[in-house]
Amino acid sequence: MAAAAEPGARAWLGGGSPRQGSPTSSPELGAGSRSPSGPGPGSGPERAGARPLSPAAPGHSFRKVTLTKPTFCHLCSDFIWGLAGILCDVCNFMSHEKCLKHVKTPCASVAPSLVRVPVAHCFGPRGLYKRRFCAVCRKGLEAPGVRCEVCELHVHPDCVPFACSDCRQCHQDGHRDHDTHLHHWREGNLPSGARCEVCRKTCCSSDVLAGVRCEWCGVQAHSVCSAALAPECTFGRLRTMVLPPACVRLLSRNFSKMHCFRISESTAPEPGEGEDSVDGSAPAGPGREVMALESSKQTLKIFDGNDAVQRNHFRAITVPRLAKSQEVLEVALRAYYITEDPQGFQLQALPAPALAGNTGASGKAWSGGTTEEEGSRGPGARDAPSITRVPEAWIIRALPRTQEVLKIYPAWLKVGVAYVSLRVTPQSTARTVVLEVLPLLGRQAEGLKSFQLVEVLMGSRQVQRTVLADEEPLLDRLREIRQTSLRQMSQTRFYVAESRVVAPRVSLFVGGLPPGRSPQEYSSLLDEAVASKAGLVSVSHVYSAQGAVVLDVACFAEAERLYMLVRDTAVHGRPLTALVLPDVLHLKLPPHCRPLLVFVNPRSGGLKGRELLCSFRKLLNPHQVFELTNGGPLPGFHVFSQVPCFRVLVCGGDGTVGWVLAALEEMRHRLACPEPAVAILPLGTGNDLGRVLRWGAGYSGEDPFSVLVSVDEADAVLVDRWTILLDAHEASSGENSVADAEPPKIVHMSNYCGIGIDAELSLDFHQAREEEPGKFTSRFHNKGVYVRAGLQKMNRSRGLHRALRLQAGRQEVQLPSIEGLIFINIPSWGSGADLWGSESDSRFEKPRMDDGLLEVVGVTGVVHMGQVQGGLRSGIRIAQGSYFRVTLLKAAPVQVDGEPWVQAPGHMIISAAGPKVHMLRKAKQKPRKAGTPKDVRADGAPAPEGDSK
Repeated sequence: MAAAAEPGARAWLGGGSPRQGSPTSSPELGAGSRSPSGPGPGSGPERAGARPLSPAAPGHSFRKVTLTKPTFCHLCSDFIWGLAGILCDVCNFMSHEKCLKHVKTPCASVAPSLVRVPVAHCFGPRGLYKRRFCAVCRKGLEAPGVRCEVCELHVHPDCVPFACSDCRQCHQDGHRDHDTHLHHWREGNLPSGARCEVCRKTCCSSDVLAGVRCEWCGVQAHSVCSAALAPECTFGRLRTMVLPPACVRLLSRNFSKMHCFRISESTAPEPGEGEDSVDGSAPAGPGREVMALESSKQTLKIFDGNDAVQRNHFRAITVPRLAKSQEVLEVALRAYYITEDPQGFQLQALPAPALAGNTGASGKAWSGGTTEEEGSRGPGARDAPSITRVPEAWIIRALPRTQEVLKIYPAWLKVGVAYVSLRVTPQSTARTVVLEVLPLLGRQAEGLKSFQLVEVLMGSRQVQRTVLADEEPLLDRLREIRQTSLRQMSQTRFYVAESRVVAPRVSLFVGGLPPGRSPQEYSSLLDEAVASKAGLVSVSHVYSAQGAVVLDVACFAEAERLYMLVRDTAVHGRPLTALVLPDVLHLKLPPHCRPLLVFVNPRSGGLKGRELLCSFRKLLNPHQVFELTNGGPLPGFHVFSQVPCFRVLVCGGDGTVGWVLAALEEMRHRLACPEPAVAILPLGTGNDLGRVLRWGAGYSGEDPFSVLVSVDEADAVLVDRWTILLDAHEASSGENSVADAEPPKIVHMSNYCGIGIDAELSLDFHQAREEEPGKFTSRFHNKGVYVRAGLQKMNRSRGLHRALRLQAGRQEVQLPSIEGLIFINIPSWGSGADLWGSESDSRFEKPRMDDGLLEVVGVTGVVHMGQVQGGLRSGIRIAQGSYFRVTLLKAAPVQVDGEPWVQAPGHMIISAAGPKVHMLRKAKQKPRKAGTPKDVRADGAPAPEGDSK
């Protein structure tokens, strides 16, 4: 336990760590004093004229206001009756006067100081989010806003710099060990109908930012009621499917969270110019139209430091022309969510040269001090006959300080305090601060060399750590930060950390290399392409068949250099793929844990995959969600290779499912769980395998949480897998032949393989989609393209039976007059049609998905295919067996599980692929008894059905 401070000492201990580990406020320096708060303002002094109405409200500047329109309370979400309400001048928190004593939500000005573990956000592209509210200014997202791809944070684009770095902590990064996992609360934007876990009353609101939700377990509650819940999080209903953050390690010092979670940088928001206006009391959100100014008002551009001037990022405020300098300064500070005493700041006018880059130039200074006369006016009071077209530009400057109070956090040392408050003087250095802090933390016996002072910038997009030199003057360092950006000062925190050396180890996945090479050849290729350093980079895993390797990099700077360089490099004309991969600590997984590995194809299902990617990242650990267009399924299987038991969810069409199953077949011998069961979320056009396994004809916007629950409750079934050997060595010299014979290759099949007319239609659709992918955004349109392609081929003559020969086992099969030959493994073809039919036939066995037999069916043309899909006819039954040999006498279109191509003349050999694949079939919903709640399943599992097709 930390030692107690002696009376009169220059340091104060902060309170013990609260329920969620958030730091508490330190004691005041003296009665009536207005000491400026340090980084992370905590309980800074209130502004003049904004006397706080409730001591329980952390950091708010409440005042009574007259209501001119219908208004709701941000605490209880009820309507505020009457003409008076309580408003925070800084963050726009509105409350009943009776609710004020219960307010626990911190103001946006002090929220950065209350973050337990700073974690940056991953902001996606701008979008329209209906009935969503900004987490910073608490106003509605009426114009395009941005959201985090990992958590439920929604903000205006110009509020992004002021957002707290309080995203979910999804892995260990070498700085903190997880003893227990706590709730991660996010305020507001709850789904409609959400009920409080404590009082069971409605806690959602479509009018204001109200209520809280844990972003791991999903428990929802009123902000007041949440204090009654246990602080530990159990991950809720999906606890067996979530990859626990304590079981994932990723040393990501030089990588942004976008890189760590493999989120495409094309989704990053455009950098805003910050040129949005604010009114005279609070910052405005983005996209608000600037009203025509009255002659009594003026708009001013406000910068918060040299960095903002250089980037031309400013906040615009509107103030009366006759406003006093004190009033203008207060409005400018509120625009940057600064609640420190205005006496410590001044406004300096920026002339034109300063806007051009000369940040040292400044005009007249308007100070927040008391040296001016009562009747003095601010920047807006200049003698101007009319409204100026270009707003005046001003910069907020902090006045020189001879001493400051600085909060020093004990990093991840296990002590009984949240922080220590120290008075910093011109003689204070990083070394003296550490010497002063250690006795207060009870660690003085370990010596100064065991600790260091770390400066942490808690930016909303990236958290940066800098180790300060022992002789670094802290007062000069604080002055430098304020000169750069006052906002940066409020987001900067200082830690005393152990001086332990973290052995760097970064895993980089590199794909797109030529397949079939040895580890030495891959090392030579990479050394030639990106000049990798042999002493720092080694090849840990080689996937020769897929043309990919995993590199172990023993230097953070070298890992970052390789990552950026590989993504801009091509080998033999093919661009390379680079991914940062985490390590799953499989020995730390709980006994009941069976994490779900999720693959999403964002190009499938009318482009709904992009939204599902975001939803699954929020419901699960984003490290277990992989985008198939970014490296394919191989990185996901590599990350999970040591997990003893896991399941797989594939979001895509039949072709996507076949792609993942083929990768699983190739990786099976490298997995600790060689036979993971695979579930399907159908996003394609046909989705035949999804239909057979009861996952439906296609995704139509179901709740992703319900989808995950269905996967958890699904039953495992066996499905045959087939290998097709394509050998095109018999190339003829006819006019339809291929000039150069293709090398032999192997493809895998789960659903069906078609030769002839059905493959030709699939090929036409595939080519049309490749030419104009933006038009193929709905399942209905996709089927329309199939219909149009079929109508153009209605008059085709039946000649396929003369262009090929079929052998079942060792027996030659005589083919009837057909235009298409189809090998089927499941009782669904062409978007749900039963091509084999249900009639009994003594010549053949009853088909099953796991009987080790394929059924061969013929179709006579487009009309016959249409009749089959309409349920009027079935196909022509030709053969049934486990081994087939097809000889193509000329080039013909072929498709396997929806993926088409033109196959050159030669042989096609179809045989069983070895072990059957374990698939997940959605469980039938048992009829709910009268009086049974909808969210409670009736006891008893449904009786398993046969695996018949």
